[in-house]
Formats: sequence, C-alpha cells, structure tokens
Amino acid sequence: MYKIDGMKNLKHVSIKTPFGAPSGKFSIGELEGKEIVFLPRHDVGHKICPSKINYRANIYGMKKLAVERIISVTACGSLKEEFKPLDFVVIDQFVDRTNNAREMTFFDNGIVAHIVFASPVCGELGKVVYEAGRSLNLRIHNGGTYLNMEGPAFSTLAESKLYRSWGMDVIGMTNMSEAKLAREAEICYSTLAAITDYDCWRAQHESVTLEMVMSNLQKNVENSKKMIRLIVKNIQPQRNCACPQALKYALVTDRKLMPKKAKKDLDILIGKYLNGL
Repeated sequence: MYKIDGMKNLKHVSIKTPFGAPSGKFSIGELEGKEIVFLPRHDVGHKICPSKINYRANIYGMKKLAVERIISVTACGSLKEEFKPLDFVVIDQFVDRTNNAREMTFFDNGIVAHIVFASPVCGELGKVVYEAGRSLNLRIHNGGTYLNMEGPAFSTLAESKLYRSWGMDVIGMTNMSEAKLAREAEICYSTLAAITDYDCWRAQHESVTLEMVMSNLQKNVENSKKMIRLIVKNIQPQRNCACPQALKYALVTDRKLMPKKAKKDLDILIGKYLNGL
C-alpha cells in the first residue's frame, strides 16, 4: 500500500503530538485531485507489533493534518465459512478482546468525554467503500463484526471456536483502537478488511501460517490500491454524517475545572466547544 499509481506531489512529514511519537512519517500527496495522507501503522518494514502501536499519536497526527476521513486497510482472518480468503469486508461492528492493554481515548487527563459508539464506523464512508468494491467486481461483504484480539500470536483453537460461537465474522489485531480514537477526533472512519485466511477453527483448512497470511495479503494489495483510488475519487467534499460533531454532547467535565495543559493538548479536538474558556 506504500505506493499507489497516480500519486502526485508526494512529501513525508514528521508530526509531534502530546501523546508521543506516531508510527512513522506521514506521507502527503495528491490522488484523484484530492489531498490524501498515508501512515503505515506498523511503520515502514512492519517493525511495530499491534500491542505497541501508538494509536493515539497516529490519530492525533491525522487530526493535526486536517484529515476528515480515514479508510483503514487491514488484514484479518475469517471466522465464518462464507467469508473467504481474498474477500473484502466493510466492517460495521467491533468487539474488543485486548484486555484494556491499549490506550483508546484522548480523555484521561482531567477531561472526560463519553462518545456515542453504538455504530462505531461512519456509515456514509462505509457505503462509498462498499460501492467501490462492487463496481470493481470484487468479492466484498457489506458489514461484519471484527473481533479485535491482542496478539501478536494468532488464536488458539479454543479461542477461535469461542469467537465463532459468539457470532463474530473476522478477527484482527488493530482496528478497534483506531475506530474509538477517530470518533473522539471527529474523523469519519471505515475499515476495509482484507481476509488472508480462515482462522484455525476450520479443520478442513490448513492451520494459519505466516507464509499463507503474507501470500494472500500480497494478492489483495493491488485490489486494495484500485479500491482506494476509486474511493478517493467518489468521496464528496461535504460530510453529511454525525461524525464531525461526535464531541458536541460528549464532554462532561466542568469547563472551568478543565486543566490548562489538557485543554492545550486537546485544543484541536475540543477547542470549538469551549467558547474561548
């Protein structure tokens, strides 16, 4: 995904955040007449494991660069027969199994906000993503529940069977944190999940191996690039969803009691709601 045909005026920038360093440099360029930003969540060369990704810094950096929409391309395993390797899924729900091991909120520093998260992704953006896959005649599923496991090891057989009994559709290690933080940052978020394998529950299928995962992932790369180009082309300038006002009624801390440093750190998220306080 690091190189998409048609990208123009590409540059790489480092971003400082109050939450530490992002995964790496942000690549900024022009695609289909629109400015886009790309960040490899595991850094170039895949050097950061899922548990150690600084999700807060990554999403904060996107906000600082005025990003309005995030399309998160991610590899995942399938927990259902009908969700086949090399299929794509536009995720619409998440279940977290990371055991609170990751930082998933900007609001733990003296300012509290409770976002509405019943629908954890942007339906408007998800529709554009799905239609792009359909128009390219790809096998793509409109909706699915993503079980976010801890990793970096793959599931045990018992875990895989448990998640299937819960009705989960796919399993991965990264996207739940991104979805929560993007909502807090009032950025539209959609997950385009590329299925690399059946998780180990499927007796007729060989056990998950890194070689299998990487082979199928590479096969999905070109289709993912085609989809990204079409998605960017079809996105309309105006956002008509609720994402841009996700914090409007979420801030519960008394404005007068908000710590100065916290207000400064979070100004790009909450400044418009503080009325100069």
